[in-house]
Amino acid sequence: MARNTGSVVKQSRKLGVALSTKAGKFMERRPYGPGQHGKGRRQKVSEYGLQLKEKQKMKYIYGVLERQFRNYFEKATRMKGKTGDNLVKLLEQRLDNVVYRLGFAPTRRSARQLVVHGHFKVNNAKVNIPSYQVRIGDVVSVRDKSKQLDLIHSSMKRVKDGSMYSWVSLDKAAMNGSFLRVPEREEIPLLANEQLVVELYSK
Repeated sequence: MARNTGSVVKQSRKLGVALSTKAGKFMERRPYGPGQHGKGRRQKVSEYGLQLKEKQKMKYIYGVLERQFRNYFEKATRMKGKTGDNLVKLLEQRLDNVVYRLGFAPTRRSARQLVVHGHFKVNNAKVNIPSYQVRIGDVVSVRDKSKQLDLIHSSMKRVKDGSMYSWVSLDKAAMNGSFLRVPEREEIPLLANEQLVVELYSK
């Protein structure tokens, strides 16, 4: 299964956005791009360059490769409403992202790994496909054999009351969570401008 395997810290410094907690701490010490020219003067970025950078941000934030990202965009164009909003909502409904939002994993990358290794069920059926689209009312639960994993327990400690996000609900005792609704775009914390991505693909 294809996936991004490069350095998260290096990619974060390149894009100017922390893709993990570790990358955020590293960027506080070195708030400039990677490589020997990272501190040097940069040429003015073109409109295309800005649009491309925003697309790269979204791809890496959600852990999606180019072809899959293009498929999400094409699907978003066929949906009612703003294409950019639809794109973000589709990415938010990925199983690995929902696992991350529920608090079962500290990062999307670790959530993807947990899903691939078969640690979760959706509506009592094992699902090991990170891109699986979670629907309203679906219940995501930790499999019985996985309920002792330290990674899941340590991650859940950061969740205080039910969930950190209003569109999902977490039952810590049962180690399951529900996808209550598709969030509105303004509710989704995302350090990227999806409108520039729409402009890039619309050329």
